[in-house]
Amino acid sequence: MSKILRPALVSLVLLSAITGLLYPVAVTGVGKLLFPQQAAGSLITEGGKSVGSELIGQSFTSPKYFWGRPSATGPMANNAAGSGGSNQGPLNPALVDAVKGRVEALRAADPDNTLPVPADLVTASASGLDPHITVAAARYQAGRVARERQLPVSEVLRLIDEHTEGRDLGLLGEPRVHVLKLNLALDKTRP
Repeated sequence: MSKILRPALVSLVLLSAITGLLYPVAVTGVGKLLFPQQAAGSLITEGGKSVGSELIGQSFTSPKYFWGRPSATGPMANNAAGSGGSNQGPLNPALVDAVKGRVEALRAADPDNTLPVPADLVTASASGLDPHITVAAARYQAGRVARERQLPVSEVLRLIDEHTEGRDLGLLGEPRVHVLKLNLALDKTRP
């Protein structure tokens, strides 16, 4: 029995040390060395204080800020621990009602805006954590934000253009706007 038990226990301890200690420490060390900002959580800092992440959206509800995509995470919005979509199909009455409600809320926040509501302002992303909106979604909100901040619309549109990120590798995805970064730039702008 000891001939079988001893090699099994030695293998267990050795593999536990390798996969549970050495490998994670090595990968973390290489990550911090080669990608220090990403290994630290891709945090966005203002005045030495962390205000958010480049990878996780935040909920903005004040009309003076740009609003991001709705979040389907629970029990709270943009909860990285509960990442995931709503799993509601396009014919699901709950999704249809939620989208109608979001469209009504956008129209109520900016009744003079007659532009079509961009889909990403009323539908959640697959992860429920998307920090970006389309350029169309940002431009849709420009009038409301400009009015609330008493800024010229041209100034708000200029900020949108400055904060528009291009396609990945020049061809993947669509141009997009990081909502938190745009809102931080707005806070630095004075009327």
